[in-house]
Amino acid sequence: MKIEGALIGTDLAATGDAARTLEAQGFDGIVSFEGGHDPFLPLALAAGHTTRVTLTTAIAIAFARNPMVCGYVANDLQLLSRGRFVLGLGTQIRPHIERRFGETWSKPNARMREFVRALRAIWRSWATGERLEFRGEFYNLLNHNNFGNPDTNISNATVGTITLADDGRTMQLGFRVTF
Repeated sequence: MKIEGALIGTDLAATGDAARTLEAQGFDGIVSFEGGHDPFLPLALAAGHTTRVTLTTAIAIAFARNPMVCGYVANDLQLLSRGRFVLGLGTQIRPHIERRFGETWSKPNARMREFVRALRAIWRSWATGERLEFRGEFYNLLNHNNFGNPDTNISNATVGTITLADDGRTMQLGFRVTF
């Protein structure tokens, strides 16, 4: 069994010290979530103050972002943490997606599956240099960055293991992508 501690404070300046304390206390991982802050920034700070613990979004709301933005930040955290980042994604619920984030809510299960497939296509393109060409019902990613692909430590074209955090028929669906 692995035990994770949560970064729940509101003071970003103290996040690094809090992460270091969690690691020193023996936790196996540190989680951050969509609360007072974007879930990615506290983990970036934690990456610079820890060496052993996994760093996980528990969860990042996928539908408040698009696959490319999520792909960039996940890749950056994977590099910054030297391979310790775990991307946890969730759908949230319709009122939050529409009224809090101003995004469209539709077919959450199908959309989440496609979101993860799009992430895999993005990372595969960066890792292999192949042209990004992803077409789906919700996301179409066809544009190539002329500045070059980001550095990546993702070497497997089938990157990520998807595990359901809950029954796939529920309205609030969660995925965990492990590199």
